[in-house]
Amino acid sequence: MLANPKPNTTLKALFAAVACAVAASANADTLALDEVVVTAQKREESIQDTPISLAAFSTADLENKGINGLVDLRSTVPNLQLTPHPNSSATARVFMRGVGNNDDQITMDPSVAVYLDGVYVARSQGLAMDVADIERVEVLRGPQGSLYGRNATGGAINFITKAPELGRFGFQEALTLGNDNLLRSRTQANLPLTDTLALQLSYLTVKKDGFVKNEGTGVSRFGDQDRQAYRAALNWQPSDNVDVRYSFDHSQIDDTPAFIAAVPNFPEQGKRPSHGSVYVKNLRANDVAADGHNLTISWDINDSLSFKSITGYRKLDNDINENYNAGILAAIGYAPYFTTATDSSQHQFSQEFQLVGDALDSRLEYVAGLYYFDEKGDSFDNTVQPGLVQNRQVKIKNEAYAIFGQAKYTPAILDDRLHITVGARRSLDKRYATMRDSTRAAQGKGDKDFNNFSPSLIIAYDITSDVNAYAKAVKGYKTGGFNVRATSIERFNDGFSEENLTSYELGIKSQWWDNRVRLNAAVFQADYKDIQVNVQTGSSPRETDVFNAGKARINGFEMDANARLTEGLTVGVNYAYLDASYRKINDPRTGQNIANRFYFVEAPHNSYSANVQYEFPATPVGVVTAMADYTWQAEKFSSSGDKGLITNDYGLLNARLQLSQIPIGTGDLRVALWGRNLEDKQYYASMFNGGRTSAIFGDPRSYGVDFVYQY
Repeated sequence: MLANPKPNTTLKALFAAVACAVAASANADTLALDEVVVTAQKREESIQDTPISLAAFSTADLENKGINGLVDLRSTVPNLQLTPHPNSSATARVFMRGVGNNDDQITMDPSVAVYLDGVYVARSQGLAMDVADIERVEVLRGPQGSLYGRNATGGAINFITKAPELGRFGFQEALTLGNDNLLRSRTQANLPLTDTLALQLSYLTVKKDGFVKNEGTGVSRFGDQDRQAYRAALNWQPSDNVDVRYSFDHSQIDDTPAFIAAVPNFPEQGKRPSHGSVYVKNLRANDVAADGHNLTISWDINDSLSFKSITGYRKLDNDINENYNAGILAAIGYAPYFTTATDSSQHQFSQEFQLVGDALDSRLEYVAGLYYFDEKGDSFDNTVQPGLVQNRQVKIKNEAYAIFGQAKYTPAILDDRLHITVGARRSLDKRYATMRDSTRAAQGKGDKDFNNFSPSLIIAYDITSDVNAYAKAVKGYKTGGFNVRATSIERFNDGFSEENLTSYELGIKSQWWDNRVRLNAAVFQADYKDIQVNVQTGSSPRETDVFNAGKARINGFEMDANARLTEGLTVGVNYAYLDASYRKINDPRTGQNIANRFYFVEAPHNSYSANVQYEFPATPVGVVTAMADYTWQAEKFSSSGDKGLITNDYGLLNARLQLSQIPIGTGDLRVALWGRNLEDKQYYASMFNGGRTSAIFGDPRSYGVDFVYQY
């Protein structure tokens, strides 16, 4: 079993600082915490009235924590893990409550669904979330099928953007300068075209040097960032009850490959490299281009019924390459252990219709929806290793249909404190794929259909006006697919079937001390069956098989606490516990239960974060705010079948000092000094089998300054 959390001097120091600040401000005025409004259930409501375990980040939260896109959510939400994929550091592998994909293939779906303004993003490469003016990010833990068009067994991450504002000209420039030649600039303008039409334009550019120098030929460094994106959004309100929003985004990512280092097995910790190998030849930058369209039409039919249409189209061209462990085979005259290059393209179309309403004097609230999704793509990948050159060409076509709904009823008993919510989703998925593999001189073909019914039940009770509890049971489903890394064409053709997860959850949402303290917690158990387990069964790390191997159970606990201790002082603590284990895995060859040989990946037993923010009294030059946060996670397995692949525990300390409300006459200016990983901890952002135990290291200490001007 992995280790339990150990006392941490950094965390002790953080809370000591909090205690001093409380003592110094004991006579300050009291203030309630700001209300957090979310749309996790397709209607605006307080997070305290939402019987779901979720975390939400406002615009201010995103700026203060340096969250600019999906990958920056890493370490900010306990029980959420995001790690870079070995073949592409721009591709995030997402795990929620121990459920996720340890591989990224065009022939399989993710376990955690990502949405941008209601549009499901099947392949998350690109900068659509980074360039947009994000109003809020919501992270929903556990299956969410009864309210979302695409189902997923792990959870959902929703990015909600701000609509262009009618009747007001606005401008914002956010400029960040930092070490390693960091330059990040996001320029946004809000243009009122008519009384009923507004346009928002955004442009983003990011440049940053990687921390590993390339001693071979090609690009100068591993891990450089070179990114650009732009976005245009329109908001048209032809009448008081109709709202039409359209947006287009384009992004270009020309990052250089991440450095993959050979590291020792656990419990030894590798040292973060600063130089690569002289044996690297012609290292090329990646070339990732993504486009997206979103058309959302909202119509308030009457005071109790609204209709919404969400139409989405996204396109991705992905040319990436990687060099694994260059130099470790130098004795035999070979530069890297192996290299990979993948050129893929994908496009998707989705259409969703929603009806959101209430009846029976608002005792009944309901959501009903229809969903269609179509995806096509192809990829060509090349792997070169000693004695072997492998080429694979893959084509896919996927279709999904769903009908879903949820109804919440408050009976006229118990002083309207009881709330009963039922939901369901019927899914139909069609998947088709072909593969031509040069090493086998054969072509594979797979064609599979899947259907599923996923119900949910929530019983909530308002113990007081500030405390409510809920019990939830929900089934989740993830469609099957095909595995391009299969050890035989026959196994590719057979594919793998869907997996199912049944989750039981007890939770409490509470506010105390005149709403100055907010405490939300949930305990859950997830029973997992027909799990899609990725196992390395061949001689090469590029060969794995996916089996619907058996059963597992995941037990866990999550707690989010925030408190405004004085007028200027706010603190927060979040904690998560996971106990995930396989109960049955049938060996596909012998039929024996070999569950004791397998481990849940990206599922640390313990993780937590703590933050403190103090806003000093206003001065003639502005308002000073000091912020610090610390995140820690325990050891975790990085491979389902190799007990030597364990990522060590680590903690990261970040801080920010901001001066806002600077008197400049026109507009609003704020300046902030920030630092991340201030203790310069060496840790693995990702760990895997790259021919031998390998890792991508997390960034070293970084620091810089933000300038934000708004008008």
